Amino acid sequence: MSLNESLTEITPTDFNVELDLRYATANNFTGAPVYRRGACFLLLESAEKLQRAIDLAAALDLKFKLFDGFRPTEAVQALWDHTPNADFLSHPSNGSPHSRGAAIDLTLIDSSGQELEMGTDFDAMTATSFHGARDISAEAQRNRAILLGLMTAAGWDFYQNEWWHYQLFKPRRYPTLSDRAAGSRMMDKPGV
Repeated sequence: MSLNESLTEITPTDFNVELDLRYATANNFTGAPVYRRGACFLLLESAEKLQRAIDLAAALDLKFKLFDGFRPTEAVQALWDHTPNADFLSHPSNGSPHSRGAAIDLTLIDSSGQELEMGTDFDAMTATSFHGARDISAEAQRNRAILLGLMTAAGWDFYQNEWWHYQLFKPRRYPTLSDRAAGSRMMDKPGV
């Protein structure tokens, strides 16, 4: 599958979102960029569900900040090699919903662009990241519930261990894609 047949780029202009693509920066749990180029792609089905969620959030004067979308299989392997933790990362042999373009990591921001309090940062690999965690503030619990409500109303499934992760139902119906197969050029060295 080429990029234009399987994946859609999610841009602030086209989707009215903010991007904070953590794996294209050192601001992630590895401490180094994983992607050579910051870009957010999703399957067309995922992009349509994201747009539904964006519309629902707009009615509450909220927007989304996206941390990650499609994650090439090479990046799934790199993250696992750094931190092999099956509670928070897909084992490369299983394939991640992210490597199928069927998952999104995100949070909510208010009309001034400030992130809503969620109790932990993105990719905090602790029990306080779980949906239903009680050892976070009431405000964070409420904000997570708003995020969960928006995303599930838009047709997304959630992952119990990560308040920021949403995916299509039955994501394994889609194949995993490497950077080359996707045509995303996220893992290429600059100038290649």
